[in-house]
Amino acid sequence: MIELSNVTKNYGSKTALKGISLFVKRGEIIGLLGPNGAGKSTTMRIIAGYMPPTSGTIRVAGYDVVKQPVAVKRLIGYLPENPPLYKDMTVKDFISYSAELKGFKGKENSFRVNKVMEAVGISDVKNRLISHISRGYRQRVGLAQALVGEPEVLILDEPTVGLDPQQIIEIRQLIKNLSGKRTIILSSHILPEVSCLCHRVAIINKGRLIAEDTPENLSNALMGHQEISLQIKGPDEDVLHTLQEVPGVQTVSVNSKGKDISEFRATSEKGRDIREDIFFAMASRGFAILEMKSSKMSLEEIFLELTTEEDGMPASFKEASENVSNFKHI
Repeated sequence: MIELSNVTKNYGSKTALKGISLFVKRGEIIGLLGPNGAGKSTTMRIIAGYMPPTSGTIRVAGYDVVKQPVAVKRLIGYLPENPPLYKDMTVKDFISYSAELKGFKGKENSFRVNKVMEAVGISDVKNRLISHISRGYRQRVGLAQALVGEPEVLILDEPTVGLDPQQIIEIRQLIKNLSGKRTIILSSHILPEVSCLCHRVAIINKGRLIAEDTPENLSNALMGHQEISLQIKGPDEDVLHTLQEVPGVQTVSVNSKGKDISEFRATSEKGRDIREDIFFAMASRGFAILEMKSSKMSLEEIFLELTTEEDGMPASFKEASENVSNFKHI
């Protein structure tokens, strides 16, 4: 649905984007992450047609963003971090105006306006001036104008900024409900939000795409092995010996011992998933697995690992960053 190929952007002598290549499938939600000034907002603005790239190509549903801008804009709903709202208009009039810009008039306009205001929870303030509503409500108005045209692609730059906890939950649920129906690029500094909403993440640092994959695959690539926490019912020495004999298990340690139930931690060989082998090994001995958890790096840990010291990046990520123009996954 969205394809960036070797996109660069210069602001005078400063290069903000350095050969970004990215492929987003139809119906996918992808999180765009990076430190402040990394190039996230620039990337989103270029995809939305808000500004042109210095070089490279961007296509949305096959349309070239630079050569076919009108066709692209019909497909896109864009929510910048600070939505440009006409504060002297009422909420309803502004959304209606936004719908009219998308080509909807009369009954169709009214239907879409009422539908989107209900969806984002601003019907109760529809007759108030935008200058008289809270920042949280203004953020919702910005989201409503992005959604009113029922676009195939949504570009959301910090969509929950300024919202209270209940509003954040509601907007997250709304975005989740759009999964599969819309292709969404989402930028947020709230990393748990990205983790729970996005199918994949793309991490930009200093204008370069340095990693792009699912959080789980990024975690596995960084850790290099799988760590499993287990709670097993059975004689601890027998369970320990059985775990050590499982193919692919590299190390086993006992976290705590009990009379009948003990807790263990097992690590795998690189690239090996040992969960199924552990299950069958325990079943063959009649030992009950009461709990099995795979330890993963959190998205915060992945983000810090990749952006705090880029020169210390694992070789697999360096190789991937050099080959993103081929749309390789890590």
